[in-house]
Amino acid sequence: MHPDGSEFGLLLQMLILLGATVAAAPTARYFGMSAIVGYLAVGIIIGPGVFAFFRDPATILAIAELGVVMLLFIIGLELKLSRLLAMRRAIFGLGAAQLTVTTLVLFALAFLCLDYAWRGALLAGIALAMSGTAIALQLLEERGDLQATYGQRVFGVLLFQDMAVVPILALIPLLSPWQTSNDGGFWGGAEQAGIAAAVIAAVILAGRYLLNPLFQLLAQANTREVMTAAALLLVIGTGLIMQYAGMSMALGAFLAGVLLAESNYRHELEANIEPFRGLLLALFFMGVGMSIDLSVVRDNLWVLIGGAITVTIVKAAIVWGLYQLAPRDPDGLRAAAVLTSAGEFAFVLLPLGLSFGIVTAEQSSLVVALAAVTMLIGPLFAVVTDIWLSRRYIEEPEYELDGLEQTHGSVLIIGFGRFGQIVAQCLLAHRLDITVIDNDPEMVTAASRFGFKIYYGDGNRLDVLRAAHADKARMIAVCVDKGETAEHIVDIVKANFEFVKLFMRSYDRTTTLALRARDVDYEIRETYESAIAFGRATLEEFGVDRESIDTLIEDVRTRDRDRIALQQAGGIYAGLDKIRPKAEPTPLTEPKRAARALNPEAEDAIQRKAGSSD
Repeated sequence: MHPDGSEFGLLLQMLILLGATVAAAPTARYFGMSAIVGYLAVGIIIGPGVFAFFRDPATILAIAELGVVMLLFIIGLELKLSRLLAMRRAIFGLGAAQLTVTTLVLFALAFLCLDYAWRGALLAGIALAMSGTAIALQLLEERGDLQATYGQRVFGVLLFQDMAVVPILALIPLLSPWQTSNDGGFWGGAEQAGIAAAVIAAVILAGRYLLNPLFQLLAQANTREVMTAAALLLVIGTGLIMQYAGMSMALGAFLAGVLLAESNYRHELEANIEPFRGLLLALFFMGVGMSIDLSVVRDNLWVLIGGAITVTIVKAAIVWGLYQLAPRDPDGLRAAAVLTSAGEFAFVLLPLGLSFGIVTAEQSSLVVALAAVTMLIGPLFAVVTDIWLSRRYIEEPEYELDGLEQTHGSVLIIGFGRFGQIVAQCLLAHRLDITVIDNDPEMVTAASRFGFKIYYGDGNRLDVLRAAHADKARMIAVCVDKGETAEHIVDIVKANFEFVKLFMRSYDRTTTLALRARDVDYEIRETYESAIAFGRATLEEFGVDRESIDTLIEDVRTRDRDRIALQQAGGIYAGLDKIRPKAEPTPLTEPKRAARALNPEAEDAIQRKAGSSD
């Protein structure tokens, strides 16, 4: 039975999509494949070709494309503008060369082998030359190679393709056999280009001068849902503005991300967007699977198989050949493997070409099916290539250092009060790379006035820690002033980042015992060393010689260590006898001593109070 999608309520459709998402990724991982393959396969199963839970994949794709938009926004957050400028050769050199050469080769194949008219062959060549942004970036993210040299160049190629969307869309009407002008010809195109330039300038100005004050104002409300709504508003709003100007939503979101890469609220924005991004991307890949017309596949099975293999090999060979022009990068084949899938733009370009009479309905369906099949076999080809290269070459991928924020060997500082500021100064004095997050927007603003770069974010949240790359830091220095918060952060880090060292600021003795029970790498009570130094200075003022002071201080430290050990075993009231020094101090006034002797309950109360604090 193939029920119509309308028979299913909205909640049931959501349940099917969520169930498919939950099942697809673990199943694909079990067979050693990318999660993308699982999403594509399950999309075919629940789509119109098999069980037909969803009859119209276009409605799913229209929403799910926001996942690609959010992915580009998060990528933009990781790239500073200076780094983007440093990538100009990869974007305008390698990217332009890949798109041009691949389009020409695929145009020749379509013209000669499929007997397409030159207009239809050129359209098919452009559509198949574009690479799947979501697939390529997801593969790089799964491998952890997005910051590798080849990964950055792959991203440059994809970024150029996104920027090329505007001139390609302007080219389509000019290819039409029905008309050779587009809304005013040259002047119409110039007007569209002017609108695009004005919108880009407006987005840049707003991102540079308005967004930081806006997020500072919203952060003062200290309400998580407000920040989440603001993040979604920013991404979707920027994307729609850019789409109105004739550019892709993904490109607009990427530009917004780049403009916020230096923002103090970068990690908070990334943490709020990430859950939506992952779910919508999964939905996007399932939508692509649903859009594969199985009847076209059945009627042209061998043509599609041969065509998909040919497109995959051609695109891989061209990218590999272009990478050989960059001798510093030995990973050309890895880059070639992740760029073989056709892009999401093919599902827009071919129906548009059909509406202008550039291709026939049969040709459009065939090329769309071919693009979908390349998206299905592309991740498999990438996985097989990576396994083959890993067995042949055991060396690690090369990483570029200039302009990138390398977090390996860095320190993540949580909390930037007085304690955290001093810690940061010590680390910066040794030129260590540090990332600082604090959940007080006023502190973020004040610190920036003194030249410190800190980010707004709650270190008590796992998503914020992930956005701050806690998994790549060598050490997390927790400098918050609340014991419960520190303990909760330790629990999160221990459960999710087991190889990261934890250095802790302890508020009091009770927090010290709780942290030691959690086996942190280092902890110190915030007032302990300062009180020791204060006591030493006081003894010096009374003329006590240095050797005696050292002996007395060491005695205090020893009794404190012994007391901590007893308290770990017997509770906070254990080891009270360790508080008293070996020699009774001379009282300042005899009446006070006599009063204590007459009131032993008061003495006991004092000792109990001392047992729960420093």
